[in-house]
Amino acid sequence: MAIRTVQVDGAGGFGDGVRDAVDVLNGGGLVVFPTETVYGIAARADRPDGLRRLREAKDRTDGKPFTIHIGDRADAARYVPDMGPLARRLTKKAWPGPLTVLLTTADPASTPFGSALDAEALDAVYDAGTVGLRCPDSAAACDLLRRIDGPVAAASANRAGRRPARTVDEALADLNGFVDLALDGGPARHQRASTIVRIRGDDFEIVRDGVYDERMLRSFARLNLLFVCTGNTCRSPMAKVVAERLVAERLGCDVGDLAGRNIDITSAGTSAGSGSRAAANAVEVMQRRRLELNGHRSQPLTVGLANQADHIFVMTESHREQVLELVRSAGERAVRLAGEGDIDDPIGGDVEAYEKCASQIETALRVRLAEVAL
Repeated sequence: MAIRTVQVDGAGGFGDGVRDAVDVLNGGGLVVFPTETVYGIAARADRPDGLRRLREAKDRTDGKPFTIHIGDRADAARYVPDMGPLARRLTKKAWPGPLTVLLTTADPASTPFGSALDAEALDAVYDAGTVGLRCPDSAAACDLLRRIDGPVAAASANRAGRRPARTVDEALADLNGFVDLALDGGPARHQRASTIVRIRGDDFEIVRDGVYDERMLRSFARLNLLFVCTGNTCRSPMAKVVAERLVAERLGCDVGDLAGRNIDITSAGTSAGSGSRAAANAVEVMQRRRLELNGHRSQPLTVGLANQADHIFVMTESHREQVLELVRSAGERAVRLAGEGDIDDPIGGDVEAYEKCASQIETALRVRLAEVAL
């Protein structure tokens, strides 16, 4: 019997197709759906009939859980409330996208989702406290997943040992007779599986190669703090070295160990040239704090620096506006270091003007850095 297929290419919305898919999943059925990597086959993990049918379709007899797919990055906390800084950084930068993360929580039954599941459903989601989570970069998939009020287990839409489906036709050629509905979103964009990583403390290991390679994931894993002023010779370099000390103290390590802990702290100027030394008075007031600025060389703010930064701390509202002119998507990441106030430029002032500025920067940093997950 031919499987009903519904086009969900986004033109004019997804309409009845996604609504029908929700009904199928809620009723314990199976749905083929598009993602940016390959096509998937889904069932609700808390519907025993659906999960049994999914295992049959995938020839899975090992009893291991399937990956849980979510429609919004924030939903991960419902499965693993204590994700940790590294997992938060990776998922913030890589989701929605072709990354599956394996995360462990101490007590699955006490999580927001786990507390509503029976023992059978818990075992379908967690394996000894570990759950695989994926947030696909597909508008149709995310629309479907957001409408389901329970865990959605999914795998690639192919029988065991066969090539993952890149189109809905390939999926149905392999799974005809197993599924109830198919959503056709056109050819998969990457046509390659998601990368799977296991998070272990402050590091990760790649369990399965996929779209993201290790170099890209390492860049995602780093915490990048960027301080911005005008010339990158006074305020932002002072903020950088003070921030390095405060972060190192919080982590109980030396400043030189921060890079090894995936933390980069940099500074730049909206009107800076390249290679200028820090202002002499800035060097002096930092030396009073046993901090070194003699090796500093200025650099201009660039699109690359702004895009890499997890947090952009600017000295004035004018600097924030210039950051947003350069990178419009930086809106949520770019904030004034001192909150509602500006930190004025001490350039041209005496050493005490720099001392006042440095004290203002340090006070503001103690507040801002407390808000940053390390």
